[in-house]
Amino acid sequence: MYAISLGDDGAELRPLEPWQAGEFLAHMDRGREFVGQWNELPDVVTDLESSRAYLRAYAEKAAADSGRIYGIYLDGGLVGGFLLRRMDVGQGTAEAGCWLEPSAVGRGLVTRAARAVIDWAVEERGIHRVEWWCSSGNEPSIAVARRLGMTRDGVLRESYLYRGKRYDEEIWSVLAPAWRATRRTAFGSR
Repeated sequence: MYAISLGDDGAELRPLEPWQAGEFLAHMDRGREFVGQWNELPDVVTDLESSRAYLRAYAEKAAADSGRIYGIYLDGGLVGGFLLRRMDVGQGTAEAGCWLEPSAVGRGLVTRAARAVIDWAVEERGIHRVEWWCSSGNEPSIAVARRLGMTRDGVLRESYLYRGKRYDEEIWSVLAPAWRATRRTAFGSR
């Protein structure tokens, strides 16, 4: 298995695969309440079989080149994730998403993981538009979108039904030319 360093603090990005279902479930159990504030993942991954099924679905997406899932690791332990929920190489579009356990918040891990994956999507897979969908109330997620140089495209009012309540969703995006320009100026040229 490969790992991509996310900095000098021991943070890494690694693919998540079905054989890691136990580790993924334990991670979800540690962050279930926190992650579940804005993300339905804790409602989907509830036991070993559902954890395996979730990771299997992403293995199938990877095989079909229609999505990816990565774990964010800190000092060897799984503390979060980053994914391309949907990816359409033919259309050049992808939708990114993320989550973290409470212990990993405030270290810039999601932003660093997003930079690595978006860079891969744009430069290696030819993705032209990367979208970031989040609840209007999810300020940390909106802050990541801003740090990534994304533009807020709009708000879908009360479009997301979650745990019996309707939420507004914001759509943020970055286009490949803007990503490259932002990467050169803000992240340093590679």
